[in-house]
Amino acid sequence: MGVVAERKRFTVDEYHKLGQAGVVGEDDRIELIDGELIQMPPIGSVHAGLVGRLDRAFQAHLAHGLVVWAQNPLSFPPASEHQPDLALLKPRSDDYLNSLPTADDVVLVIEGSDTTLAYDRDVKVPLYASQGIPECWLVDLNTRRVEMYRDPGPDGYRTLLRPDRDATVSPLAIPRAAIDLKELFAGIA
Repeated sequence: MGVVAERKRFTVDEYHKLGQAGVVGEDDRIELIDGELIQMPPIGSVHAGLVGRLDRAFQAHLAHGLVVWAQNPLSFPPASEHQPDLALLKPRSDDYLNSLPTADDVVLVIEGSDTTLAYDRDVKVPLYASQGIPECWLVDLNTRRVEMYRDPGPDGYRTLLRPDRDATVSPLAIPRAAIDLKELFAGIA
């Protein structure tokens, strides 16, 4: 009689219990993606610097009250908790102290990608669409390009924009927040 090995899938609650038990540390780069624990690679200086530039650019345009959520978790029960590089959230009176943001709170999510481009494009972007996130940007650090995904549906995003490297782009939620891609990627070797 053979034994069949099965994967153990985790829920968001079980994932948090692993953290409380010390199995998953606060500084571990682990995400819960569709029930599986995924070890993410370390963030390099170009990746970190780019996230900082985006953070500053959005902070300068947030008179509308949106919240810039940098490298913090988003909870998508029952089985996912992502840590995107940046998200723009709707304001909430508790400042997200009582619970993590969920899909209903997110207006834009941004994933910076160098070593994980295929995974981000093929796994994470469709998961954001399935959660109904209105807009997702995939920033490819290798080619200095941005892919802007909009109009989520059950089979993924229906609109994909690939602006030129010297374009100025804006998220749907803040059309006046102009991000100059030439400036965003300036100085990257």
